[in-house]
Amino acid sequence: MAQHAKTEDLEMFLTVVDSGSFSAAANLLDQQVAKVSRAVSRLENTLQCTLLNRTTRRLELTEEGHTFIKYARDGLNTLQTGEEAIKLLKQAPSGKLRIDAASPFVLHQLVPLIAEFNQQYPHITLDITSHDSIIDLLEHKTDLAIRIGELKDSNLHAKKLGVSKLHLVASPSYLKHTPAISRTSDLKQHRLIGFTDSPKLNNWPLKSPTTLNFGLTASSGETVRQLCLANQGVALLSHFMIGDDLKSGKLIEILPGCISTPNNREIVQAVYYKNSAVSSRIMAFLDFIKPLLRL
Repeated sequence: MAQHAKTEDLEMFLTVVDSGSFSAAANLLDQQVAKVSRAVSRLENTLQCTLLNRTTRRLELTEEGHTFIKYARDGLNTLQTGEEAIKLLKQAPSGKLRIDAASPFVLHQLVPLIAEFNQQYPHITLDITSHDSIIDLLEHKTDLAIRIGELKDSNLHAKKLGVSKLHLVASPSYLKHTPAISRTSDLKQHRLIGFTDSPKLNNWPLKSPTTLNFGLTASSGETVRQLCLANQGVALLSHFMIGDDLKSGKLIEILPGCISTPNNREIVQAVYYKNSAVSSRIMAFLDFIKPLLRL
């Protein structure tokens, strides 16, 4: 009787390839390294070929591995899509939905909507993570990511959620005790707050370009916001995270109209793999949040 690859072995094999090592795959799957290694070996025995060349430093797919992995990924996604379709015949979308977004977007846009979403979709379990840098969805086992700015990965499907304009802002107290700002060149006299790990975010799209020197940087957009609120300087931030601050007067917009718009930092998109088998959960979430976001 012919042997066939087990679904669990296929999943472990794909996780090893996507994460780059057996130990990383074991960590993501919450399994022992030995179990993951046995699964790949069992798969190779079933196929009677070597799928991975193992060295002390890295793993590389063999020619057979490159051929097989596409079919393995497509096969698993087809199977999962079928399972989703059966579930939809019986009930509303269900299961775990893993979402990632920058911390300011999570805190100011998603968190206020979670209670109502849970009431409307009680069978969907949300797992929300916050990364201020762009992550690999496969490596982090993420189903859906909210990203600010242009999209470069052609393997991802993107759904536009809207546009969030940029504002140059500071606190009233900071502005009260510092030189007046009437033109962009005046920014040279002020402490500018930028981003530590994303230098491109420090290239402000000013209509009148000027040399910018950042006296304070932080790795998180939410930290930059908090520094502004703490009277520490001037920053360029998206409306989705400071809309309430502007409305309440905690932050004041400087030089309105000085930012070139539209620009590639304003678009807000949801991204996920085109062949994702959790599309019913993804669509349920996106259809729910899109009209409620305050970008």
